[in-house]
Amino acid sequence: MKEVIVRGKKKRMIKPTRQIALSFLAVIFIGSLLLTLPIANNGTPARYLDHLFVATSATCVTGLVPYPTVDQYSLFGQIVILCLIQIGGLGFLTFMTLIYVKARKRLSFTSKLVVQEALNVNSLNNLSHFLRNIVIYTFLFEGIGALLLCSQFIPDYGLFKGLYMGVFHSISAFCNAGFDIIGASSLVPYQNNLIINFTICILIIMGGLGFCVWFDIANKIKEGYSFRKSAVRIFKSLELHSKLVLTTTVFLLISGTILVYLLEYKNPNTIGGMDGGYKLMGAFFQSTTLRTAGFATIDCAQLTVATKFIMCIYMFIGGSPAGTAGGVKTVTFAVIMITLKSLFKGDDNVNVFKRRIEIDFLKRSLCIFIFSLALVVVGLFCLTITEEQSFIDLCFEAFSGFATVGLTAGLTPSLSDVGKIVIIILMYIGRIGPITMMLSFMRKSQKNTGNMVFPKGEIIIG
Repeated sequence: MKEVIVRGKKKRMIKPTRQIALSFLAVIFIGSLLLTLPIANNGTPARYLDHLFVATSATCVTGLVPYPTVDQYSLFGQIVILCLIQIGGLGFLTFMTLIYVKARKRLSFTSKLVVQEALNVNSLNNLSHFLRNIVIYTFLFEGIGALLLCSQFIPDYGLFKGLYMGVFHSISAFCNAGFDIIGASSLVPYQNNLIINFTICILIIMGGLGFCVWFDIANKIKEGYSFRKSAVRIFKSLELHSKLVLTTTVFLLISGTILVYLLEYKNPNTIGGMDGGYKLMGAFFQSTTLRTAGFATIDCAQLTVATKFIMCIYMFIGGSPAGTAGGVKTVTFAVIMITLKSLFKGDDNVNVFKRRIEIDFLKRSLCIFIFSLALVVVGLFCLTITEEQSFIDLCFEAFSGFATVGLTAGLTPSLSDVGKIVIIILMYIGRIGPITMMLSFMRKSQKNTGNMVFPKGEIIIG
């Protein structure tokens, strides 16, 4: 924490990263208390640990639950979960800052830094306008998604329940949460419904791209329309960040679809029993939901070991920065892959799309990747001690929890108390980010040697 002088007094300021971590903790705690209320439950309330697990899963937009949401929670409880998902998806500090701006109060520089860190953006320019656009775009996407989903749910559930289900699943999909109120089978009953499948997929992708990418694409399309630019020229005019996000996302979606399709083609318990076109749609849906959404149109417990292993890798990569997705993020993965390519080619600089990537970004990407992998390994190690399940299913659960995906091979309901606590910690750190977590609670050393230049040392690598 920093200290500032205010009228002769010392005032301690909480670091932006710590404010982010504590704000999520506060929302989780309040949500867990609301879920324990009798009015929030159907029948007997569950144990507090289970409510804490659900509140963490909702706030961290994960989707792992110890029991079907619709069976345990009443309408009030479901609305609490929906609010936690929306707050967790956009960030509690985003809502608070927007309210502050609406009240026409001037944000301090420190407050702007907090929001900048929470949104994972690099600039403080026109922050209030940026926040308004986030909320407008979010409700626009969720509203359109809700209308499309309602058209399918109303015939099955009636007008009012169909409307509610459309809104619930639209928000859950856009926020990459993966919560559903259909039952234990998730979206399996609608695995052949084109509108529900593609609406959910588009919402997941839009939520996972990141706010900065939306605005960049929207601005460049407006410019391109005015000057009659082709789609290729519009893409070339995008910021480097947007290009990396879009190309990496497309690569992961296509490669994930192909791998799931090939590995599960003959599995009668997943997509093997579907018709040709529906097999491809099922594979695409599973590839999309790995962007940290958590919905499923097949029983993940019946997946082959190879598919579960590949899914762990894709879940770990996750979505893109400054969005609703989790994981180490597509840009982190892309920067590491581009760096490896440069090393193999013997290039002195790391270049992509005719731009050079600074060494600071390389260091940060490598730090995020290694720290995240180490965290998942530690969590997995703990689960192997506390749970008597197959190793691949434990891997699936650990990676799903950290990357805030929400897919499970049927393990979540049978987790021990210690296992649930391990997953709670993984979900929490995975949502706020491992680097944010590390910076939030570490103490700055009094001895600063960062700018000192020492004599060169020789070591042997490999």
